[in-house]
Amino acid sequence: MDILWQYQFRIILLGDSTVGKSSLLKRFTDGIYSDVADPTVGVDFYARSLDIEPGIKIKLQLWDTAGQERFRSITTSYYRNSVGGLLVFDLTNHKTFDHVREWHKEVSEHILPHHMVYILIGHKSDLNKDRKVTRDEAEQLAAEMGIRYVETSAKCNSNVDRTFELLSRDIYELMKMGEITTRDGWDGVKSGLTTRVLYPGEEDIEVEPREKSCNC
Repeated sequence: MDILWQYQFRIILLGDSTVGKSSLLKRFTDGIYSDVADPTVGVDFYARSLDIEPGIKIKLQLWDTAGQERFRSITTSYYRNSVGGLLVFDLTNHKTFDHVREWHKEVSEHILPHHMVYILIGHKSDLNKDRKVTRDEAEQLAAEMGIRYVETSAKCNSNVDRTFELLSRDIYELMKMGEITTRDGWDGVKSGLTTRVLYPGEEDIEVEPREKSCNC
């Protein structure tokens, strides 16, 4: 039987309304961009697979959350079952950047005791002349939170694939270190049909046959 994927990672996109979360996901999953996008109502679902190293295929289950306050009670239920999060703000709207800490705090409170890997995303990098958030202040915020910072543009297809690849690799590396594991009742990470063993089990270790003792 062909292996469809070794692991599934659930990723959630967070940030204010109109920062471009849906545009990023449509560019990543469908390779398309539209200047006109309907606002997300509640939560939308996307999916795509990545080969992060030879023989390791990761299925990404991607959740696009509504940024409006009235949908917050719906979206918070998805936080706990996610292993990765993209904190997205609009480089041309400083208020969306100011709200990043609030998003990070809210999610962090809901996911305990589980672990979430974040990347801070400055979106709409193609609108450089309208930029309101400098790279320096965004990188400083990312450093304070201990996470990566990437600038993207769904319109120009800049750094979109790279962002999801970086997040997937970071999660996978933490799995190899044992800091993230699959757990019953948690959908953040799921094993596929078969899994590549990250560390050899006892059954994989060859044991030298013990010599019989002689009582002569």
